Amino acid sequence: MAGQGSGGNVIAALCSFFFPGLGQLVQGRILAALLFFVSCAVLYFTVILWIVGAIIHLWAIIDAARYKSSGG
Repeated sequence: MAGQGSGGNVIAALCSFFFPGLGQLVQGRILAALLFFVSCAVLYFTVILWIVGAIIHLWAIIDAARYKSSGG
C-alpha cells in the first residue's frame, strides 16, 4: 500500500472531489466511503443544510488525501 502523500492518495483525493466517498472506495475503505456518500447526498438535497454537505464533501477530499494505511 502507498503511504501518506503518495500518488495514490492524490488520485483518491481527486476521485472524492468529483464524487464524495469515491476516494475512500478507491482506497478500499468501504464503510468510510458509504458514510461520506450518504451524508453528503442527504445534506446536499436538504435546502437549509447544503453548506454542511459541502463541508463534509471537503472533509472527504482531505481524508482521502491524508489517509495512511496501517498495513505494512
